[in-house]
Amino acid sequence: MKLIVAIIQPTKLEEVKEELQKHEIYRLTVSSVEGYGQQKGKSVVYRGHEYAVTLLPKVRLEIAVNDEFVKPTVDAILKAARNGQGQIGDGKIFILPIEDVIRIRTGERGSAAI
Repeated sequence: MKLIVAIIQPTKLEEVKEELQKHEIYRLTVSSVEGYGQQKGKSVVYRGHEYAVTLLPKVRLEIAVNDEFVKPTVDAILKAARNGQGQIGDGKIFILPIEDVIRIRTGERGSAAI
């Protein structure tokens, strides 16, 4: 079992969701977050003054999957979240091991609970 955490551009959320559904991946958690990587923020002009915005809006996806769904999930995110070749700011995907999962409603544990 793995937890896939992806940080993507907010404008790519719908495309990523559609691509995940094509691969029969329906369970995900979505959070609005802020951060920066190589972009290091941007400058904006407001009422004639320039301001540095160091934290940019992003979307964080969390998807718990059984091992056989890791590759299709990652491939779907990669396909839908890219803005083009070599674009800084497209995001990151992290794959973490899950020690255990418990479905609260039934008490099921492990792969069956996902």
